[in-house]
Amino acid sequence: MRTFPRARRPFLLPFALITSATLLLTACGSGADDTAAGGTAQAAAGTEDGIPTTDVVSAVGKNAAAAKLLPAGTDSLTLAVSVGGSPPGTGYLADGKTLAGQDVDFADAVAKALGLRLKREAASFEAILPALDSGKYDVGVGNFGVTDERRETIDFVTYINDGQGFATREDSKLDKVTDLTQLCGLNVATGAGTTFEATLEKQKHVCSDAGEKAYQVQTYSEQGALWSSLQQGRSDVVMSTINGLRYAVAQQEGLKFLNEFHRLDVGFAFDKGTKLAPAFQAAVNALIEDGTYKKILKKWGTTGSAIEKSEISPPEKP
Repeated sequence: MRTFPRARRPFLLPFALITSATLLLTACGSGADDTAAGGTAQAAAGTEDGIPTTDVVSAVGKNAAAAKLLPAGTDSLTLAVSVGGSPPGTGYLADGKTLAGQDVDFADAVAKALGLRLKREAASFEAILPALDSGKYDVGVGNFGVTDERRETIDFVTYINDGQGFATREDSKLDKVTDLTQLCGLNVATGAGTTFEATLEKQKHVCSDAGEKAYQVQTYSEQGALWSSLQQGRSDVVMSTINGLRYAVAQQEGLKFLNEFHRLDVGFAFDKGTKLAPAFQAAVNALIEDGTYKKILKKWGTTGSAIEKSEISPPEKP
C-alpha cells in the first residue's frame, strides 16, 4: 500500500480564505432568486471573496431567431443551480443571497438572449438530475458532464468543455495519473453523484485485476470538506473538474494539479425529450458569435475550455 505524509497544517489558512463562500452556503442552505429576463445579479466589476464579479451579461439583448424556437407561451423557467464549489463553480457572495459562478453567467446570458425570466433555486449537485424528470426544475446547471449513460435519461445543450482531472499534495509521489491502477491502495476524494464517482466505482476492478489493493472512494457533497480531507491527510488525491482543480490549487499552498484525465462536454441539463433544447442551443451559438461567450470564459479564467459551437446531447468522446 502506498502512503503519503500528512499535509502540513499551514495549508488550512489560505484555504479558509478562499472557501468563505462555501462556508456561507452551508449556513444559508437553499434559496431562490428571481431575475427579470435572466438579468445578472453580479456587481459591475472587481472581485468579492475571491469570486470575480465583473458584469459580462447585462448588455446581452434578446435574439429573436433563437427566442422563436421556444415552445409557445414559454416566458419563464425554473433553473436549478448546483452550489457549493469554488470558482468557476457557483457560490454565494458575501450577502449570502447572490449566486455567482460561470454556470450562473451562462444561464443568465442565455435567458436574456431568449427573453426568459429565470427563477433560480440552489440545489445540491446530486439532487438536480433526478428532479428534472419530476418536473421540479425545467433546467439544471452545475458543470454536468455529457456522458453516454446520462444521455439515456437526460438531454443536454453544451456550452463548455471541461472534464476530469486530479490534484494532490506537493509531498505526494504522484506526478501524473494516466491509468487508475496508479491509485491502487490510495484514498481518493471526489464529489458525490458526479461522473468522477461513477468512473472510479466502475473501474475499481482494475486494482484487483492487477493483483493490487483497491483504492477507496471517499465522496463529499461539499467542496470544503473534500479539500480539508486532502489537506489533513485523510485522502491522498482528489478527482474533480479540470477547471475547478486548477483554481483550487492556485489558491492553496502545498497542493499541485496533476493532469487532465478525460475531457467531457458540459451542458445545460433537461428532462429527456425536452422541447427547450433547440432554443438553448441557438442562444449559446449566438453568444459565441457576438463575443459574450468569450467574455464569460475570460472572466472565469477558462478560455482553454471553449467550444466552437453548441450541440444537443453529443456522444461522449473517448
